[in-house]
Amino acid sequence: MDKLQIRNLSCSAEGNKIIRDLSLDIVKGDCLALLGPNGHGKSTLLNVLMGNPRYQVDSGSVLYDDEDLLKLTPDLRSKKGIFMAFQNPPDVPGVVSMDFFRAALNSHSDKPVSLFNFYKTTTKAYEEVGLDSEMASRYLNEGYSGGEKKRNEILQMLLLKPDLVLLDEIDSGLDVDAMALIASTIKTLKEQGTTFTIVSHYEKLFELVEPNRTAVIVNGRIAKEGDSSLAKKIASQGYSFLEKEFGINLTKENDKQQSIGVCAAKQVEKK
Repeated sequence: MDKLQIRNLSCSAEGNKIIRDLSLDIVKGDCLALLGPNGHGKSTLLNVLMGNPRYQVDSGSVLYDDEDLLKLTPDLRSKKGIFMAFQNPPDVPGVVSMDFFRAALNSHSDKPVSLFNFYKTTTKAYEEVGLDSEMASRYLNEGYSGGEKKRNEILQMLLLKPDLVLLDEIDSGLDVDAMALIASTIKTLKEQGTTFTIVSHYEKLFELVEPNRTAVIVNGRIAKEGDSSLAKKIASQGYSFLEKEFGINLTKENDKQQSIGVCAAKQVEKK
């Protein structure tokens, strides 16, 4: 990936307009802190980029290395190098983690991954995220704690080696040690050239991963962009300074507007 270019993007879900004429560029090697008040479109944007069918694109364009990303199905977006870690990863009863990981790797490869290389790669990945490799024989996420689910998302990221990673509150519910471990993994991949867009409400994660850019979503638009100092100022002063210093209205334009990306996967699963 060299560049993701979003232009005048507007999106809806369940009849509610959430993303409104949003434009944003993400360049190879970026580590973007995507911030904004709750329910203003952060999770929605990540879900739209990943191709969640629950969201309708009303207008605008998204180019991924000059290719129309919106025309690609989610599996093709994944094969192009885009990966998203869910805020609340769903349980997948009946699907063994090992089988899921191997199928994912094979779908991203020109030829099937050998059993030897698969076990070698997955064992190393389990060690890196601090999980017992015996969990590979369990159903995907079933019976996992919140922290184990988040580590399992990072494990998948390590296996697939994506070019663009979208992290939706990967740090929520983590203890200090787990957050440090995940932040270390993000930093390592970032140094290797992986591009990140990270949604978080916790200053600690951004202190650890050191984003080079910050973008703030308000009412489904990019209201303000800056470097890492913008994220630090929001952490210390909250979003109210945006209204005081820049006249940015923080009141929701639509009372029905809400972030539904959190539960989208679970609702699809129930259906």
